[in-house]
Amino acid sequence: MQAPDDFNPTAGVPEELQPDVRRLLAPNPSPMTYRGTNTYLVGTTDLAVIDPGPDMDAHLEAILACVLPGQRISHIIVTHSHLDHSPLARPLAARCGAPIYGFGACEAGRSTIMQELVSAGMKSGGEGIDLGFTPDITVADGEILSAAGWELEVIHTPGHLGNHIALALGDACFTADHVMGWASSLVSPPDGDLTDFMSSCARLRARDWRVFYPGHGAAITAPQERLDWLISHRKGREAEILTCLAEAPATPAELARMIYKETPVALLPAAERNVFAHLVDLVGRSRVAPCGEFRETGRFQILV
Repeated sequence: MQAPDDFNPTAGVPEELQPDVRRLLAPNPSPMTYRGTNTYLVGTTDLAVIDPGPDMDAHLEAILACVLPGQRISHIIVTHSHLDHSPLARPLAARCGAPIYGFGACEAGRSTIMQELVSAGMKSGGEGIDLGFTPDITVADGEILSAAGWELEVIHTPGHLGNHIALALGDACFTADHVMGWASSLVSPPDGDLTDFMSSCARLRARDWRVFYPGHGAAITAPQERLDWLISHRKGREAEILTCLAEAPATPAELARMIYKETPVALLPAAERNVFAHLVDLVGRSRVAPCGEFRETGRFQILV
C-alpha cells in the first residue's frame, strides 16, 4: 500500500484532527519515518502529549507552543521506546512537570522466544531502541488514563516492539507504529515478534473503530480495511517465504534477496529482520525448522 501523496504537513505546525485532538509533526523525515513522527495532543485544559518524539529542541519548543493560556500538560504518554518516539519525553517532563507514562523499559513485554534469542546473543537490528527509556508511571493493558474531558484506554499491542501500546479515545485509536498510515510496520527480532504482532492485529480488528491516528502518516479513515490489508500483507509474505523454502533451505539473508528484489540495498538488513521474524513465527507453528542452530544467520527448511 502506497503512502498518500497529499500527506505533507508542515513540521511544528499543529493541525486539529477532531475536537480536542491535534497532530504535530516532528522534523525527522527519513526512509523509516516517512514525513516524520506524529506527536498528538489530546484535551482542552489538561493535555496528554502522546509520543513526544525524537530529542530535538525545535520539536520540544513546538510542543510547548501548543499549550495555550489556561492549558497545561498533565500526561506524557510514550507508546514505545524507539528513538523517534520516546527520547523527548524526559526533556519535555523537565520543562512542564508532567509525569511520563509507558508500558515499561525497552525489554518490557518481550516474548519468551525473543528473550531466548537475546540470551543466545542476538542483538537489536539498529532500528533505534531508546535503551535509557523508563517511564515514571508504568501502565497496564486495559488501564484508563484520564483528565478533564478525556479518557484514554491502554491497549497493549506487542509486535513492533514488546512495550508497544495503542490508546483508545472512544472510537478513535492512536495506533503508533503498529498500524501506520504510509507502510506496513517493521517487525525486527529480538525486539519485534511477528506472532505477537498478528495477535495484536486480530485484537484491534475485533473492535469497531472510526479512525486510526498512526505514529507516521495520515489518519486512517478505514481502520478495518487497513487492518485487513496489514494481515493479508503478512500472510502474503509468509507464502513467499514458504514458496522459496520449498525449493531449497535458505538463510534469512538469502530469502530477503529473493523476495525483496526492489528494495534498496541500504534497507535489506531491515528486510532480513522481517524475514527472520516470519521464520520465528513459522518455527513456532511447526511449519519451518532450523537446519542447525536456531539463529538469525542460520539456514531454515520447510516441514512437510
